[in-house]
Amino acid sequence: MTRTPIDISVPDLTGQRVVITGASDGMGLIMATRLAAAGAELILPVRNPAKGDRAIAGIRRDNPRARVSLRALDLSSLASVAALGETLRAEGDPIHLLINNAGVMRPPARQTTADGFELQFGTNHLGHFALVGHLLPLLRAGRARVTSQISVAARRGTINWDDLNWERSYHGMRAYSQSKIAFGLFGLELQRRSEANGWGITSNLSHPGVAPTSLLAARPEIGRGQDAPQFRLIQGLSSRGILIGTAETAGLPALMAATHPGAFYGPSGPGNLGGRPAEQRLYPPLRSAEDAARVWDVSERLARAPFAAAA
Repeated sequence: MTRTPIDISVPDLTGQRVVITGASDGMGLIMATRLAAAGAELILPVRNPAKGDRAIAGIRRDNPRARVSLRALDLSSLASVAALGETLRAEGDPIHLLINNAGVMRPPARQTTADGFELQFGTNHLGHFALVGHLLPLLRAGRARVTSQISVAARRGTINWDDLNWERSYHGMRAYSQSKIAFGLFGLELQRRSEANGWGITSNLSHPGVAPTSLLAARPEIGRGQDAPQFRLIQGLSSRGILIGTAETAGLPALMAATHPGAFYGPSGPGNLGGRPAEQRLYPPLRSAEDAARVWDVSERLARAPFAAAA
């Protein structure tokens, strides 16, 4: 089956400093390559320096004049997040665009971060929450747009308020959904608090639909020695152009959210699993401002993020 090409235009970003997590492979690397081609100065925070170096080499093959550099970051460690914040604040350059793209999905068994949080909640949500807090002075200086990548898994589910770390009973997919619902609520609350406090930051959300990205591929660092069965199915459907997207199209909603007005972008095809990116209605679990404020308050305490000093 021939797939109709899908693409979007990315405006000129010359002079803009862009930080994007999860850009050493997959759709994150594709996004980074497009942003570099648009003239942005890219900061790629990575956990694996060798992988990051390969990503930079690939970006520069396509864009020899690309301005791109690595910084160290492990989102599953709040100390690492704080260290990156200290490094970038010491550099002193405003950040104009932050794309919170990195994530983990469904480790084979319950795991915890360096700080004792359930791995998906701690990495996907709390790590990024803390990152925004530590970068807040630079984001304010750049009147930045913050785009946070959630998931179709946030379409249903809830926050397990009585057991945020899934210590009493663990369900990998429900924990993943919780992490993305919490992350989405945070992104929306960041917009509210920016407006209320005059931070000058714009915050919105995106989701990639479903595509053969690295989320369900073999990831030894989380105990997955081989590709998950769902990954092979997704690969097969994607290669045939059936229903879902590709790694290239999966990054387009985040690129659109990062460079266009609007609150929430995702694929516009059947089930919002693939297709051309477009603005979408918020998922029901993301519509409660009360839940968003509660997530923020809990997260600020758990992640020890310095938002209060900026209010």
